[in-house]
Amino acid sequence: MRFPALLRAVFLITTISLDGIAAQAADAGYRVVHSYPHDAQAFTQGLVFADGHLYESTGRVGHSSLRMVDLETGRVLQEVPVPQPYFAEGLAAWGSTLVQLTWQSQVAFVYDRFSFRELHTEKYPGEGWGLTTDGKALILSDGTAQLRFLDPETFRELRRVTVTDHGRPVLYLNELEMVKGEVYANVWHSDRIARISPATGKVLGWIDLSGLLPRSQRTDPEAVLNGIAYDAAHDRLFVTGKLWPRLFEIEIQGTGNREQRAGRPGGKSER
Repeated sequence: MRFPALLRAVFLITTISLDGIAAQAADAGYRVVHSYPHDAQAFTQGLVFADGHLYESTGRVGHSSLRMVDLETGRVLQEVPVPQPYFAEGLAAWGSTLVQLTWQSQVAFVYDRFSFRELHTEKYPGEGWGLTTDGKALILSDGTAQLRFLDPETFRELRRVTVTDHGRPVLYLNELEMVKGEVYANVWHSDRIARISPATGKVLGWIDLSGLLPRSQRTDPEAVLNGIAYDAAHDRLFVTGKLWPRLFEIEIQGTGNREQRAGRPGGKSER
């Protein structure tokens, strides 16, 4: 799909506005700790690190999948295709299961994390973009400024928050990850990650990842930053993008008086 001209113009104006907000609020840069191979054909929609394993959800109709990937080589170790007409989206680990969203089908697939056997499906209203968990609820983004907190067993909505930066809503929230009590969120078609309070929805700061993957290596207009995974056991933060040939472990730097690290210790176009 493609934006109608008017809708695309509105999107671009909004994106420029959001970039301006992010630039004012940005308080952190990054250092690349390691760079790993990544499947450049993978339309990354969700990324999860759990119990020493890296899991990935890839999108696009006819190409969607659930994967377990070898971090060091980028090799796909285990994979199950997501059948048409589904367009896979965000991914979260919940206990011994993996929960995978779909974009517009209002269906989530629940798999056994070890065998990738589909256990059951769950329904939810609206679109599904990103997914993570705070250990009590699943947290879902839908491309708006809203984060929905869902019961992991029934998908019943428990509550929701509106994500704001200096009082202004932050739109196009995409892939999510819980990192040290904060929700990290990719903003679609942006090179910044928002750090969000799950209690209030307020943006606590921004991580500016400009230059992480040169534009010359982005071979598609949709090859945007999207994919955050946190290894809590070793305090490592991984990021990648749709159709990116590399996955990066990064260390967050320059948070000023909120010194914090995440790394080693110390209607729209096709999505």
